[in-house]
Amino acid sequence: MIVDLRIYTCKPNRMGDFVKIYQDLAWPLQQKYLGRCLGWYTTVEGELNRVVHMWGYENQGDREARRKAMAGDPAWGDYLAAVAKADVLVNMENRILAPTAFSPVQ
Repeated sequence: MIVDLRIYTCKPNRMGDFVKIYQDLAWPLQQKYLGRCLGWYTTVEGELNRVVHMWGYENQGDREARRKAMAGDPAWGDYLAAVAKADVLVNMENRILAPTAFSPVQ
């Protein structure tokens, strides 16, 4: 298994707007295409205005196939357009993580 760790930094006081757009437009699609959300969080302390979510995949090929299918759905384009129009994000990043031999999630 691999984990896709995604970190989104929102403009100050705009995290709630981003979360609402995501919940309404992206969450249903990601549940349909990606399916294995390991966690979806917002920061409370430390670097603020951040949304962090993690998705589990069997391997990189599984991740690429699932994300490609999602990207091909016109509703995904609607979500991306809504986020761009709202102008709520400062930065987006993702990291691919591999579990250690003793990791409890595999």
